[in-house]
Amino acid sequence: MIPELGHFALILALVLSLVQAIVPMVGAHRNRMALMAVGRPAAQGQLVFIVIAFVCLTWAFIESDFSVRLAATNSHTDTPLIYKITGVWGNHEGSLLLWAMSLSMWTVAVTVFSRNLPEAFMARVLGVLGWISAGFISFTLVTSNPFERLLPGAEQGRDLNPLLQDPGMIIHPPLLYMGYVGFSVAFAFAIAALLTGRLDAAWARWSRPWTIVAWVFLTAGIAVGSGWAYYELGWGGWWFWDPVENASFMPWLLGTALIHSLAVTEKRGAFRSWTVLLAIGTFSLSLLGTFLVRSGVITSVHAFATDPTRGLYILALLVLVIGVSLVLFAWRAPKLAGGGSFGLVSREASLLGNNVLLAVACAAVLLGTLYPLFLDALNMGKISVGAPYFEATFVPLMTPVVILMMIGPFVRWKGDDGGRIMRKLALTGLVSVVLGIAIAFAIGHVSVRTVLGLALAAWVVLGSMQLLRSRLAERPGVAGMVRLRGIPSAWWGMWLAHLGVGVFVIGVTMVGSLNADLDVKMSEGQTAELAGYTFTFRGATERAGPNYDAATAIVDVDRNGRQIATLTPEKRIYRAQRMPMTESSIDVGPFRDIYLSLGEQVESGAWVVSIHYRPFILWVWLGCVLMGLGGIFAACDRRYRRLAERTAPATAANAKQAG
Repeated sequence: MIPELGHFALILALVLSLVQAIVPMVGAHRNRMALMAVGRPAAQGQLVFIVIAFVCLTWAFIESDFSVRLAATNSHTDTPLIYKITGVWGNHEGSLLLWAMSLSMWTVAVTVFSRNLPEAFMARVLGVLGWISAGFISFTLVTSNPFERLLPGAEQGRDLNPLLQDPGMIIHPPLLYMGYVGFSVAFAFAIAALLTGRLDAAWARWSRPWTIVAWVFLTAGIAVGSGWAYYELGWGGWWFWDPVENASFMPWLLGTALIHSLAVTEKRGAFRSWTVLLAIGTFSLSLLGTFLVRSGVITSVHAFATDPTRGLYILALLVLVIGVSLVLFAWRAPKLAGGGSFGLVSREASLLGNNVLLAVACAAVLLGTLYPLFLDALNMGKISVGAPYFEATFVPLMTPVVILMMIGPFVRWKGDDGGRIMRKLALTGLVSVVLGIAIAFAIGHVSVRTVLGLALAAWVVLGSMQLLRSRLAERPGVAGMVRLRGIPSAWWGMWLAHLGVGVFVIGVTMVGSLNADLDVKMSEGQTAELAGYTFTFRGATERAGPNYDAATAIVDVDRNGRQIATLTPEKRIYRAQRMPMTESSIDVGPFRDIYLSLGEQVESGAWVVSIHYRPFILWVWLGCVLMGLGGIFAACDRRYRRLAERTAPATAANAKQAG
């Protein structure tokens, strides 16, 4: 009866989500504190019941209860325990339950860490989150019940998709979902601000930490997913512009613009229209990603479902969210006008330019992702939009973003002297261009793309060093460590995130310019050479895994007569589904990866071996780590808590009047 207990718990969670959606909203409208206070316990109770449902479903997988359809189709008695657990969210129904639990966790976090918000505003935030939660829980129960029984129960399960039996499955989906769902908090804050009519600096200040944390989770999820694809798929690449990859990248782009727009609204009271629209757009793109993965309109290794009924439900939810949000925006448009004025040369102007470019870049990715789907839906043929389109449109748009990114911190708010900025940054720009050209010649790969990438990376790194030096110079009479500790963590967050972009650009440029690949048939004792390395095939051995049989190749890697690694790529056959999988073997280094994957056995003792040389590819993920750390530093800034405590009493009375 444990699956039935989980099903019942999920129904109770739906009831509580409706209570959370309706009662606090009514209380805020009528200015009744007792009704507004219902939101917090309803949200917390909802989390309790969703966790109970999730635990019950996990129990069915661990115990191999194949009378539960989901366990029968995504587990096996021989599946290792960790992959029985990850199998819970390695499918459409279970991943929706994980989504609902992530949303409930975010909601409870808001109830715990935003106690200083005015009650009327808080009630509306929780009400919006309650409606979103009700939408997804009802979607789960009506079209995607994870507790559906299979009668009679199966004797044995089909096993989890072998592609998902990887450590990446443990952390990638939870991180990605926490990022996706986290933007619902920014959306809820924006809708609550529209409902109350208080679209001021205080609202931006309350919303910004939540937005940054969601952005950090999404950054981590995308980075982990990219790394997982790199070592698991056996092709040696880290980004394919797959529609589902794009579905996570688009809210990241708009989320980045939203963070910067919130900074301007908080500091100067400007960009209020931009900020509200970006909050709506970012969450809408998160819903669009859910639609793409679960509707069956795309074919991808990341896609879950092919049932069009499910896709129509999410599409209806997406249309409802966008429609209601834009109606509210139009209603409050007169109050969004105005804000602080600023000159053409100002920090606001540079941030506005960046936001426009990020939004256009997001639109370019959206067009490339959806255009083939529209043509297919209209029976106008099937086309594939791949890397050439995205690189041709995305790189020119992001180049000025990177340039403005380093100009902005040097420019004063409201207005500045363009000549002063030119004098301050001219040498840095000149040195960056010279370094880009010089390094391109030094590595023997002179092209526009290489020179541009290296020059932009140098611009970011050198500009970051110059910015740090300027910041430290503001307190000349103070000891070095004291000066460092005196800098707010939000500033360090900005600095680290921007530096991470520079490191990321180095990795992308170098791996794109100097990578090398070789597919070769090798028998025992044969050698191959690539990028100055010698690869000696020592043969292949058979071994049995817990739920698969594998052929493991042994390849020695030498450079200049010295052995530097022994790599062991595998070819696995998973017994339950008889599905072949390639497991790569990588010698990871700070400045290059040596990557081997094992292809097919072409004759007795001879195998096809794919050899890849990937210079500086680790820097791609190092840049993402620095960006994520920057977000953590920014979100932990004390001023958000202090200012919230200071402004909450002052705004509470006004918020109640608006309610």
